[in-house]
Amino acid sequence: MPNAKVLSEKQAIVAALTEKLQNAAAGVIVDYKGINVAEDTALRATCRENDIEYTVVKNTLLRFAFNNCGMTELDEQLNGTTSLATCASDPVAPARVIAEFAKKLNGKFEIKGGFMDGKVVSMETVNSLASIPALPVLQAQVLGTMLAPISALAYILQQVVENNGAPVAAAEPAAE
Repeated sequence: MPNAKVLSEKQAIVAALTEKLQNAAAGVIVDYKGINVAEDTALRATCRENDIEYTVVKNTLLRFAFNNCGMTELDEQLNGTTSLATCASDPVAPARVIAEFAKKLNGKFEIKGGFMDGKVVSMETVNSLASIPALPVLQAQVLGTMLAPISALAYILQQVVENNGAPVAAAEPAAE
């Protein structure tokens, strides 16, 4: 049986993990076998840029934290090398960033499971979340869609001005 000091340290770690899981909008657990230091450094830098907390966690401690949060379905995924990526602000970011690295590292890095808003989600859901573009890209797409009619109107008005007020001629049908 572990001594009281080690036990209290582990309980503190489980409490911190439980709080992190409860405050996270979403997260994924990852099998990171075989990545080297350079790949890990690049992954951690990308995670920091996207406000993702990425930590390597002992399976037993993470199992206790998942059980505290009611996500016992993930217990069977907790074997081998395990890391946890969570984000409190963007529910799509962990799946998207980790899936990018899984594609780059081809077999060394694999998503084991995921959760969103305190509930376990299927791998299909994690993969579909990973395919959603980043928030700035989505905002640009929406803005472009909203500006398209205005841009078309401005182009037509410019053509009228260039033709000295004459209406723009419509395309004539091809002669048969």
